[in-house]
Amino acid sequence: MKVLLSSLMTGILSLSLLSAQEPEEDLPKPLITSRVDVVNVLATVRKGDREYVANLSRHDFTVYEDGVPQEIEFFSYQAGEDAQPLTVVLAMDTSGSVKDKLEFERMAAMEFFNGTLRPNTDLAALVQFDSEINLVQDFTFDLPVLEKALGSVRAGGHTKLYDAIYLSVDEMLRHQFGRRVLVVLSDGRDTASSYSREEAIRKAQEEDVVIFGIGVEGPQSNPDFGALEDMSKATGGDFFKSKVQLARLRDAFSRINAEIKNQYSIGYVSSNTRNDGKFREIEVKVRRGGVKVKHREGYYAPSAFADSGSQ
Repeated sequence: MKVLLSSLMTGILSLSLLSAQEPEEDLPKPLITSRVDVVNVLATVRKGDREYVANLSRHDFTVYEDGVPQEIEFFSYQAGEDAQPLTVVLAMDTSGSVKDKLEFERMAAMEFFNGTLRPNTDLAALVQFDSEINLVQDFTFDLPVLEKALGSVRAGGHTKLYDAIYLSVDEMLRHQFGRRVLVVLSDGRDTASSYSREEAIRKAQEEDVVIFGIGVEGPQSNPDFGALEDMSKATGGDFFKSKVQLARLRDAFSRINAEIKNQYSIGYVSSNTRNDGKFREIEVKVRRGGVKVKHREGYYAPSAFADSGSQ
């Protein structure tokens, strides 16, 4: 039997704060609250390592699906107070191998929550994983509640990394609207999961969840960050390697914060109408030189044997 989130509440809090926004360039923003066949892509555009390119228009972007150009139907720049609501799950590796890292992780994570979450708009939850997957704090706006939850986290046991990612997406984030982000802190070495790396990646891609990985390396640890890097790249997030130092952890969280606050939201209705359940590759290009665009690698088409919905 697959591992279940042992303390998951019966009802997961849903966002009800989505409201109509003024369209940009006569295009509606993708505030999607019902299941429709719209493919949503969150993208960031950088010049160099940390300089984000802001305020691009729809006409600066071209989207391809399996090499075929697609018509952009929804577009917005997700920055400032008008950005879509954000829902974050922070999944912390609390296996025995990270015991000496917890205090710095707690401090850096709380600073991230303080600097990222907008009051009464953005939600966060805390999951810890070792030999079990436990919901420490369900979705909340309340920063003191999150701080208390972080303080309660204790280390011990094996590492169910893939299970933590799969279940955080399947039992929590997929029920939310707006932008959905999973931040994972781990030494990256899975030792006990029931789900595979591929199943975890597919679930995140199916539910349009962006994964950011922070690989924490201690003096006595034997890390393996390959899985976290793969998951982050496949979903349009990023991976950051950090030593067990508060400054390094702060920098990793700061860079995730910058990514979240410089996202372009692009929506299109696929020209491929086949409900074959196959993976479709996405490529986003920007009509200017010297920049790098980051986004998820693709999505799974609806299946003829399942309900179709927003991707």
